[in-house]
Formats: sequence, C-alpha cells, structure tokens
Amino acid sequence: MADALSVIPASVLRNLSDKLYEKRKNAALEIEGIVKQLASVGDHDKISAVINLLAKEFTYSALSNHRKGGLIGLAAATVALSSEAAQHLEQIVPPVLNSLSDQDSRVRYYACEALYNIAKVVRGDFIIFFNQIFDALCKLSADSDPNVQSAAHLLDRLVKDIVTESDQFSIEEFIPLLRERMNVLNPYVRQFLVGWITVLDSVPDIDMLGFLPDFLDGLFNMLSDSSHEIRQQADSALSEFLQEIKNSPSVDYGRMTEILVQRAASPDEFTRLTAITWINEFVKLGGDQLVPYYADILGAILPCISDKEEKIRVVARETNEELRSIKADPAEGFDIGAILSIARRQLDSEWEATRIEALHWISTLLDRHRAEVLCFLNDIFDTLLKALSDSSDEVVLLVLDIHACIAQDPPHFHQLVVFLVHSFRVDHSLLERRGALIIRRLCVLLDAERVYRELSTILEEEADLDFACIMVQALNLILLTSSELSKLRELLKQSLGNAAGKDLFVSLYASWCHSPMAIISLCLLAQTYQHASSVIQSLVEEDVNVKFLVQLDKMIRLLETPVFTYLRLQLLEPGRYLWLLKALYGILMLLPQQSAAFKILRTRLKAVPSYSFNGDQLERASSGNSYNQNLHYSGSQITEDGGISQDNGDLHNGINFDSRLQQFQQMQQQHRMLEKSQAQTRKSSTSLSKDGAEAEKSQRPSTSTKRGPG
Repeated sequence: MADALSVIPASVLRNLSDKLYEKRKNAALEIEGIVKQLASVGDHDKISAVINLLAKEFTYSALSNHRKGGLIGLAAATVALSSEAAQHLEQIVPPVLNSLSDQDSRVRYYACEALYNIAKVVRGDFIIFFNQIFDALCKLSADSDPNVQSAAHLLDRLVKDIVTESDQFSIEEFIPLLRERMNVLNPYVRQFLVGWITVLDSVPDIDMLGFLPDFLDGLFNMLSDSSHEIRQQADSALSEFLQEIKNSPSVDYGRMTEILVQRAASPDEFTRLTAITWINEFVKLGGDQLVPYYADILGAILPCISDKEEKIRVVARETNEELRSIKADPAEGFDIGAILSIARRQLDSEWEATRIEALHWISTLLDRHRAEVLCFLNDIFDTLLKALSDSSDEVVLLVLDIHACIAQDPPHFHQLVVFLVHSFRVDHSLLERRGALIIRRLCVLLDAERVYRELSTILEEEADLDFACIMVQALNLILLTSSELSKLRELLKQSLGNAAGKDLFVSLYASWCHSPMAIISLCLLAQTYQHASSVIQSLVEEDVNVKFLVQLDKMIRLLETPVFTYLRLQLLEPGRYLWLLKALYGILMLLPQQSAAFKILRTRLKAVPSYSFNGDQLERASSGNSYNQNLHYSGSQITEDGGISQDNGDLHNGINFDSRLQQFQQMQQQHRMLEKSQAQTRKSSTSLSKDGAEAEKSQRPSTSTKRGPG
C-alpha cells in the first residue's frame, strides 16, 4: 500500500473518486502513465501495489464514486501494461467481476466498460476467467438498466470474438454452466444463451454436437417461448444441429431420444412438430443404436398420429411406418415386452387412429415374433378382450384379427369364446350393437363350424337362461342371414344324409333348445321337417308369449328371403314334403290372424298346388307315424320328407329325435319355471311396495282441524 502511495500523488487519488466523470477520467490517464513508466523499468512489485490499492481502497469501497474510480483505474493500468498485463490478471479481473453485480447500475455499467477495455488488451489470456465472465454476462443480459444491458452486449460480442479465435477455450468446463442456465425463463437470458450456442457451434475446433444432449432439452424448451424472435433463434439452432447430425458419423442418439420422446408430448404444437421431426430423422439414421429405445419412440409416435395438427400427424405416420418396417431382433436388444406394454396402454387412448396403430403393432409382432409375444399374453389379453367393446368398428375388426391369430392355439380359442359370451352377458347392448359383426368376423377367421360348436357348448351350460335364449336367438339369426356362414348352412341342410351335417345339427341342438324359435328355424334349415312339426306340437300355452311371437314374425319374414328358396320350391311337391307343409301350417296356427306375419305365411301357403296331394299321404302325416313309416325307398334312400340321399346309409336314423324332443321340452320347462319364479318375485315386490305405502299412509298424522265457533 505504501509503495503505491509513494508513486501515485494524493491529488490523483482524490480525483479518481471525484463525483465528476471528467476528473475520474483524467486521474485514470495519469495512473496509466504511472503504470506504463513502472512497466518500462520492470518494477512489477510496485505495479502490483498500485493494482492492490485500486482494488481494495476503491472497487471494494462503500462509496459508489470510489468504486467507479477504481474500475476505470484498473482498466487504465491494464492498458498501460499492454502485453505484460497477463501476469497481473489475477489481481485485476476479480474486483471488476465483483462489480458486475453491484447494486448501483452506474457501477455495473463502468464494470462492463472496464472489463471490455481489459479484454481488448489481454485477448486470449482472458479465457481463464471465461466461466465467471459468462455467468456474469448471463445475469447482465436481463439487467433492469438498459444502459447496462447495452454495455453488456458490447462486452459479450468482444468475448465471443476472443473465444472463437482462442485455442485455450475448454468446452468441457463450459458445458455444465450452460446446462445449468438453459432452464432460465427470462427472454433476454434465453437470447443470450442461444447466441452463445450458435457462436460456439460455428467454431470448427469446438465439438458442440458431442455435448448436444446436455442442452438439447433447454433449446426445445425455448420453442414455446412467448417471444417470436426467441422461438425463431431456437428453431434455427436446432435445424443447424439436425443437419450436423445427418452429416456426422458418430452421434449419441440414445440420450437425445429420451429428450425427444418427452418433448413429443409437449402441449405446445411447434415443440411437438419439431420433436417428432427429429424422431423421424433419428429412426432413419440411428440404426442399431436406437433398438433399445424403440418402445419409448413408439410411445411418443402413437399419440401424435391423432394430433390435431395435420403436419404432426403426417410426420408421425411416416415415422411409425418407418419404425415398423425395421425388423429388429430380440437378440439385438429389441424389447418385445416393452413394445407390447406401450401398445396396450395406447389401446385406452381416446383417439381411434392411435388405437388402430397400436393394434397394427401387436399384429406385426405376432407375425414376426409369435412365440415371444405369447409369453407376454397374460399382460395384454384382458385389454385385447375389452377392446372388443370399442366404439370403432375398425378397431373391433383389428382386435378380432389379433384374437384369431392368438386363438390358433385351442386353449386361447376357448378363452376367447368364453370371454365373448361373458361380455355379451354383462352388456346386452354390446350383443345388439356388435354381436353380428364379432361373430361373423370370427367365423371368417377361425372357421364358422368351430366357432359355432364352441359357442353352443358354452351356452348349453349357461346358468342365465334369459341370456342364453337371447344369445341363441342372435346366433340363429346370424346363421340364417350372414353370407359368411353359407357353407355352414349348406352343411346343415345335409343333416339327414351326411355324417358331418348330422353331427353339427346335434351339436347346435343342445343350446338352441333355449329358444323354441331357434329350434324350429334349425329344423327347417336342416330339413328335419317332421321334427319341426313335433316341436311345434309340443309347445304349451306359456311358450306362446309376446317374445315368442316377435321371434316368430322374424322367422316368417326370413322364410321369404333367398336363404330359404329351397324350402319354398319344395312346396311345389306338397305330397312329397307333407311334414314341411304341416310344420308351416302349425306355425300359421300359432300366429294371430290379424298379424302381418300371418298374412304373409297364409299367402305363401295359398300358392301351394293342390294337385300333388294324395289321400293316403295326408292320412299318414296326420296320424303322426314314426319316421320310418314315412320313408320311401326306390333304389336309393329317401330322406324324411322324400329327398334323395345317395349311398349314405340310414344316417338320419342316427339322430334320436325322440330324445332331442325330450331335451327341448326339459329345457323349455326350466325356462317356464324361471318365468314363474320371476313373476312371483315381481308380484311379491309389488305387494311389499303397496303394503309399505299403505302403512306409511296410516302412520301419517291427521291434517284435519275443527273449525271453532268463530
């Protein structure tokens, strides 16, 4: 301190702390001359003393004018030292840096000015303080004083020039500081940071791309900034980095992919578009590096497929197709379980397009890695089953395709059909809305006979008799009307002359017993007309209710469709098909005469030609003789009502119709008992409600009052 005072006149020190800028400036010029003279003789001890005096007595003073003078004095000393200033920087720079955070805006301004002058002198030697200077400039970029901001910008440009021409800059030491600052929301700071990222990326010797994962998330965060300029700068920087990635042979895709996946779910539209665009490029470029991240990528893509913005949807679909076309192997780290988990979660998406693509992924994995997928079946099967209730027909059809693929294995097939029946039981509206679609599609995918046999087996043991009746009626209607089941109908038509047809007839019969109308329809389809007549004759008063008549009406109308053309043509030979005629007349007798169905069937029967009738035949038919009494032989076997069946033996006799009729009657008896029980329950419930109302009325206090004499 004494050495400094001996070389600097007291008047200079007084002027250095004067409130007038001109006096401080002149004092600084005198200090510059003094230091220059000391430097010329190499007296660095006194130079250190002068710098120490300026720092401690001035820049750290409690008086702002002293601090201002100290700053201008340190800058002057640095200018005087010129090329020899580097050895004194450890003394000069820290006090100036400290002043950058001074509470007095004018002091901060002079600190920027002093640091600018110091940096101009020392240039590359300034780099050792880069992180501290960067940190200070980052704060000053958002300074409340516009003059300080302006001074900081000038200093910032100079520091950028120094860094770009320096070979001492350490990007490794700088990145942690940059990463820490990237989440700051202040727009001025964001502009400052993007500016530095862009400048450093332009320096050939600085590998910013290698550190991109450290600040990529921050750049994406800026894409949703309220300032258009900041969004534009961040987008420009990201575009430049993406281009570098395309041209670089070595990129760390993994860490960046994790960031992109998160940003693809951003509420900001522009951020989502940029993220999904990057993911699209990564899928094309990443190769083996991306295999472990396929599930995460898929989790980002699928929601974007249903994005409200068309550009995002287009890129997402393209990326999805690109990803699905890559045939990765589990041995390479391809996690099938993770992919399935993502697809399963997306089946709960509110968007149809996303659910559809999730199903396409499950289907693709089944095709390529069936054994591995089946290992995870327990994780996805319930969700796939629930998806059968989806509001979209396309989704339901895709789900059925997947189920059909899984159901190639018998246990899974049984599990599927059991769940279907369960779903229809708990949700009758599903049966009404989707029952036909689901059953028809399964029949196409899994063989109609196999599906119907399995359904019949399950419904035969169904405890809920009302549901069983409804389900059988639905299945019967599908059987009679769907083009997909035409082969099944043809097989049933041969029930009396073909072992396979007979076996199918018997298989369906057990469950069809739940519905009289279904049994009659089945018998007409199988051409077991005598048994149809017997079933009709066995009906009792309780069977012919409103529900029965509604179903009967439907069947009459079905008899007029192309499916039953063969039956209507058989009426041209009433003498040969007496039991058909008797069955139809039996149905007619059950119908109310004023109903439309009665008129339709009566009109049809009026068209039956009478010339074919034979008195003996009518007598035999009306007597109700057994089947064998009504068979005629002429070289080949004649079926029940006279149809010819070549060389098949007496197969129709293999069906024990008496036993079948008994089976039907027993099942209908169960239904009648259930109906009576339900009626009694309803009656008891109504009675209890009525009694309760009466009791409540009797306990209610009287509201009548006697009028007084007045």
